[in-house]
Amino acid sequence: MKRNTIILALSQALVGAGTQMVPALGPLLSVELLGTAAMAGLAVSIIGVSRFVVAYPLGKLADTYGRRAGLMLGLVVAIAGTVLTGFSVIWHSFPSFVLGMLIFGLGMGAAQQLRVAAADMYPPSRRAEGLGYVLTGSLVGAFAGPVVISTAQLISPELGLAPLATPWLIVPAALIPTLVLISFMRPDPKDIAANLARYYPDYKPLMPSASVKPGNIGIGAFLRHYPKRVAFVASFAAQGNMTMIMAMTSLALAHHGHALPSISISVSIHVLGMFAFSMPLGKLADALGRRSMLVAGTVITILGTLLVPTSPEYVVITLGTFLVGLGWSCVNVAATAVIADTTQPQERGRAIGTNDALASASAIVLPLLAGPLVDIFGLNSIGVLGVLLMLAPLPLLIRLREPSPGKYEDATAVPRRA
Repeated sequence: MKRNTIILALSQALVGAGTQMVPALGPLLSVELLGTAAMAGLAVSIIGVSRFVVAYPLGKLADTYGRRAGLMLGLVVAIAGTVLTGFSVIWHSFPSFVLGMLIFGLGMGAAQQLRVAAADMYPPSRRAEGLGYVLTGSLVGAFAGPVVISTAQLISPELGLAPLATPWLIVPAALIPTLVLISFMRPDPKDIAANLARYYPDYKPLMPSASVKPGNIGIGAFLRHYPKRVAFVASFAAQGNMTMIMAMTSLALAHHGHALPSISISVSIHVLGMFAFSMPLGKLADALGRRSMLVAGTVITILGTLLVPTSPEYVVITLGTFLVGLGWSCVNVAATAVIADTTQPQERGRAIGTNDALASASAIVLPLLAGPLVDIFGLNSIGVLGVLLMLAPLPLLIRLREPSPGKYEDATAVPRRA
């Protein structure tokens, strides 16, 4: 158990170094290839498309063949995508950039199963804590991102490569070791989830495993289950708002004269907000309940969203992005815990895949919408849109009943297809 948790945390850290390339460099790369800021959110939206497409099928694959198989397949795909993205800059080819981003996004979407694997290995009373352990691994990725970008800038002249190309060609150096680490993960987290009582003698399952039968699960069934629906809506809002804010932040900082390493540091501080507090937030979600953390995350995100467009100052913008990341972290940990609490191991990958697909849908539309909005109405417009988006989950959260952490009204009901 401890060994698997360490492997997952290290994998999350290494994957995080690659994921940072998208918000830090994607908008700048779009401008470089197209010569306009109107499509600055394109890279983030492309990643959203990929995750939307892959989330549920990869969840089904992981439910069928285990979490290790799904993760390894995703990493191989991600490596191919990042190499193609790097060469798209060398070739100055916009179609290659789009294809590279699509492939990279497919792989990164599969890497979201790291959360499923983390949730698998802990009982409900410690599930959010277990998620926190693994997600905290992204802290290393937060620091590795600027190192990769700064190193790439230093060696680009010697290699005769464009500064925006080299970071993408370095990313496989982080993803290949991740692939090796995952290959050594034993036993598979899905097998642990199916036999939690073997690892936690005091654990008593809330739902008998016989309740999950072929044909009883699916996207429609997940949406009909109220606690899951609340988690889906909260994740949709938090993910969409965060991607919209991040798609514009790097462009705004560059517009105000800040250098690429400074932009990367700002993105890293945002990532610190996303993951630095995952462990204490997980423990709070286990102690105070998932609903409390979802409400807290919504409020914190609104505050950060209001700060980002209000000033050209680096410190104010970076504080806002940090708070957006922190609010997202609250929502991510709590929503994932809700979904894991109310699903069996045989369906958990698909349930979280459904959540990721819906969240990715918002990540497709909102960054693309942000570019024209900023062009026409200025940065303040994305602040208004972001706040309205984050208000949407509150009515659902008010109605969510959680008598004790991890237990919900009708949480043990078996989802059925209409």
